[in-house]
Amino acid sequence: MKSKIAAKLSAVLIGAALACAAGQALAGDNPIAVTDKAVTVGILHSITGTIALSEAGSVQGEKLAIKEINKQGGVLGRQIEYVQEDGASDWPTYSEKAQKLILKDHVATIFGCWTSASRKAVLPIVEQHDNLLFYPVFTEGLESSPNIIYLGPDATQQIIAGLDWVINEKKAKTFYFIGSDYIWPRTSFKIARKYIEDKGLKVVGEEYYPLGHTQFNSVINKFKLKKPDVIFSTVVGGSNVAFYKQMKAAGIDLAKEKPLLLTTSVTEDEVLGIGGENIEGGYSIMKYFQSMKNEENEKFVKDFKAAYGEKSVIGDTTESAYLGPWIWKAAVEKAGTFDIDKVRAALPGIELVKTPNGYVKVHENHYMWMKTYIGQAQKDGQFKIVHGSELMEPNPFMKGY
Repeated sequence: MKSKIAAKLSAVLIGAALACAAGQALAGDNPIAVTDKAVTVGILHSITGTIALSEAGSVQGEKLAIKEINKQGGVLGRQIEYVQEDGASDWPTYSEKAQKLILKDHVATIFGCWTSASRKAVLPIVEQHDNLLFYPVFTEGLESSPNIIYLGPDATQQIIAGLDWVINEKKAKTFYFIGSDYIWPRTSFKIARKYIEDKGLKVVGEEYYPLGHTQFNSVINKFKLKKPDVIFSTVVGGSNVAFYKQMKAAGIDLAKEKPLLLTTSVTEDEVLGIGGENIEGGYSIMKYFQSMKNEENEKFVKDFKAAYGEKSVIGDTTESAYLGPWIWKAAVEKAGTFDIDKVRAALPGIELVKTPNGYVKVHENHYMWMKTYIGQAQKDGQFKIVHGSELMEPNPFMKGY
């Protein structure tokens, strides 16, 4: 028995040595696909199913960043090659594809996921196999993994910031919650409810619907009956198309702000499917809008449209996804190696000074220092920015939540 164990251990060590000799680094016991000329990464998003409407832009952002990095000489002298997998809007599929990317394709990192459910399906995989996931979407917080870099705003940077604005600026007192039925909307509204009720204000309704749901007439009638000051929506993906079209058909004019529509889940990507005329007047809380006026964003928009067509749009998660490869590149070059333990150690403190969204920085907890903005949806599908915050420190573990 001892000789068999020794033989297996010897085989592992020999394999690792051969991998390194071939120009590969290691992630735990797994080799990373690195040669003298190239390094392989994974892209894991839904390109089919109900979440594809939201995730398509993330794929575009990541691929554009990789193309630009390669044009500049790559990472540590290697060109980035990618293997793309489809999460198919199904959480077990994300887990399966993440394992495939790590164990078969030997990727140096994964850029991917969209819903919190897909992220939580991949989290134990990247932790078990000591890999990295760059996650481009806003989160509910209450989680921090050394193997995940959270590129979107947390609850304090999005939910609490948005509530502060609508309470202070719009004098809102009553709220009706509507969301898709999975962890992000439910946890987000748990946080929002406590914050609202602690201020002596009221939540007059709370509804959740399965992903892909398309019949919202019942809850729209409840909006009319309850007359909340704010409809707070975390409906995601393709369901948004039906939700906003049915509200307009029912005579709810969001431009009148009676009720006011506040959402943390609609970007320019979703508006492309919803139609600007159906969401005009609604407010969205994000860290990025395509309409932002600065030199870096104007170049980003120009390059993005050159790559994907003049009619393409850029939403918050697309821009976050675009930043992912750049942050990974900076961490790899700071570490001087593709070795994941060393790259992970190099991540806190990584700064991107000039991005389409301005200055961002990786916190010790792997979330991002960033600013938050509130935009009002316009008929042309863009957002008019009506509020911007100072640089905000991430706080995924708020006391009392």
